[in-house]
Amino acid sequence: MPGEEYIETYVPGEIHIGRLKHGDDLLAGILALCTEKNIQMGAVQAIGALSTAKVAYYHQNEKKYQEISLDGHYEIVSLIGNISLKDGVLLCHAHIVLGDETGNTQGGHLVRGCTVFACEVIITALKGKTLQRGYDEMTGLPLWNFKL
Repeated sequence: MPGEEYIETYVPGEIHIGRLKHGDDLLAGILALCTEKNIQMGAVQAIGALSTAKVAYYHQNEKKYQEISLDGHYEIVSLIGNISLKDGVLLCHAHIVLGDETGNTQGGHLVRGCTVFACEVIITALKGKTLQRGYDEMTGLPLWNFKL
């Protein structure tokens, strides 16, 4: 088998479609919807616009995130991520691509600090064992724990 590939099988559950409120923090809003609907395993996607934006970049050699504040207003060109647990706490791991007024894009890891102008979100709950995240020595990241 090439590399270390682990896979679990899940069945799509309910699909929740919603809109975050103007002024909400994007990440906090997604987590609030998941908490409200008791989603502990899922997939998330969103489009919309932000009044303020912040992303993070992971420096692989240093094994740490650098947060980057972006000036101006941005369209959410794409947001894709997943929902699981880390130390028993709900976690949304998502990446976001943002477009500016000239059509240029920037992106990175979604962090708190993105203020919603308008946002439509789709969360697909997944049925199956809830994956827990734990520290991965090689990457320094909290990755899904798969029992080998």
